[in-house]
Amino acid sequence: MTFPTLFARALAPAAAIAVLATPAPAATGELGQVETHLAASQSMTANFVQTDNKNRQLVGTLQLKRPGRIRFEYGRGANMLLVGNGKTLTFIDYEVGQKSSWAIANSPLSVLLSGKPDLGRIARILPSQDPRILLVRARDGRRPEFGTMILAFVKSPGAPGGLRLEGWTAIDAQNKRTTVKLDGQRYNVAVPESAFTYPEPKKRRG
Repeated sequence: MTFPTLFARALAPAAAIAVLATPAPAATGELGQVETHLAASQSMTANFVQTDNKNRQLVGTLQLKRPGRIRFEYGRGANMLLVGNGKTLTFIDYEVGQKSSWAIANSPLSVLLSGKPDLGRIARILPSQDPRILLVRARDGRRPEFGTMILAFVKSPGAPGGLRLEGWTAIDAQNKRTTVKLDGQRYNVAVPESAFTYPEPKKRRG
């Protein structure tokens, strides 16, 4: 399976987060705390490990700046990028000289990149065996074919809103999972606008 297919699976729950046609009441309690964390986290940098349902892994670094900007840079010889410039997400595969783009609003990453997070209609808190862990399940019941996304937070007094994002798991309509685990998170740090640009791929000659 190609990397774009793997990452597309990670982004499978697009409308599960993006479809917010009817404004929902303001979230309260722990869900409201998650919204507070997201609103207070204007930028973030971190390392990540992405694992698919066959336990294949990719590692790299993440830079995020709200609203709408993100950069996944893959390491260990993976010559590719995923960049969000505020409106569009673009995946660039330099190895084959190709790129593809789609609207951030049609990606589950929109829940992390929105300047005004609104989780009331699509999200709920899941039970956790560890009181320090807060799990949020995001799924649009009107469009179940788009799957589910589960965000994991650790309660941390020093982090924005008292929470630290640890990662997420995307579950597609075939119940296949892709997990992204973060470490080395740093919040509200300077992230240059140049992080959300990229050189155009060079088309490979046949």
